[in-house]
Amino acid sequence: MPRPIRVQVSIPALRHNLTQIRTALAHQVQPLQRATPSIWAVIKANAYGHGIDQAVQGFAAADGLAMLDINEVVRCRELGWTKPLMLLEGFFCADDLASVDKHRITTVIHSFEQLELLERQAAQLQHPLDVMVKLNTGMNRLGFAPEQFNSAYQRLLFLQEQGRVRHLGKMTHFARADDDPSITYQQLQCFIQYTSQLPGRISVCNSAGTLTASLQQHLPAQFEQWVRPGICLYGASPFTAVSAQSLGLLPAQTLRAEIISVRELAAHQGVGYGHSFISSQPMRLGVVACGYADGYPRHAPSGTPVWVQGQPTQLVGRVSMDMLMVDLTSIPQARVGSEVVLWGQDGPSVDEVALAAGTIGYELLCAVAPRVPRVVLEK
Repeated sequence: MPRPIRVQVSIPALRHNLTQIRTALAHQVQPLQRATPSIWAVIKANAYGHGIDQAVQGFAAADGLAMLDINEVVRCRELGWTKPLMLLEGFFCADDLASVDKHRITTVIHSFEQLELLERQAAQLQHPLDVMVKLNTGMNRLGFAPEQFNSAYQRLLFLQEQGRVRHLGKMTHFARADDDPSITYQQLQCFIQYTSQLPGRISVCNSAGTLTASLQQHLPAQFEQWVRPGICLYGASPFTAVSAQSLGLLPAQTLRAEIISVRELAAHQGVGYGHSFISSQPMRLGVVACGYADGYPRHAPSGTPVWVQGQPTQLVGRVSMDMLMVDLTSIPQARVGSEVVLWGQDGPSVDEVALAAGTIGYELLCAVAPRVPRVVLEK
């Protein structure tokens, strides 16, 4: 039989989270008497480890899907997705641009190199292209510098006049929407300053921005708005101090395993490689069929939350490639075969595990290894 470990992906949870986000947006804009923003559901990195097929099904009610990889775009079309798709980093070469044209993809343009390639290839396109032009407002990754933005946008407006571009819009990315509103508002003011006189839809809000109600009153009302939620759609929180549960979100991924060995430890015995944990008193130890080769973080320390048979306990010792150890002292009924939830439904949240391990939930969700059997929950 296979190792007793599996990762469950809940399509109902994906649907629920999308509904929660749309409802939150509707409540934000209602006092402002504005239309509810359209939603790009971000499904990059294999839908944050949940699977493109599951994301297309779970986010069927989204207005569009956004990702990075051309192959993921093609897969969405193969699955029957007919609504907009967006490449968040745009195209990288002429072949990519041909695929963008063929599959009717919205592309981000963030550099003059991309813009020049489009200008060279525009006459060969079969369809007018939908484009979002990215402004660097302080994230300092991708995007035109503020003083360059108008020039780039005017060149795309010219392509629009020629019929080579259809919808044209403006976007940016917030660096600290999760923890520092003052920086976010500085970025927003920069965005407004350099884009408000230019026509076209706007897209500024990632997960944290989408869930920050006060942002809406600062956004220009005259433009069609699209938001780009990511991590919150999968049931994790974009905020350090705000839980996913308090946001009404459900975990869409659950990593489950089983106890494969139980042993009694005397006081002052070491556990695992390097004996990083030494028992201070007699304890009962369970060995779990999950390790860093399965995607569990090797750097997770003793004390990281784990649930066994529906009860909270903790990791002890160093995580091995294929196993980890948990304290069963307070769960006397636990035995070989008892279920263990590493994160997700009926266990600790992925954010709690990530916090203990000094990382973020995004990394853990994306890191579950291909060798872990996947179970898709349809109901």
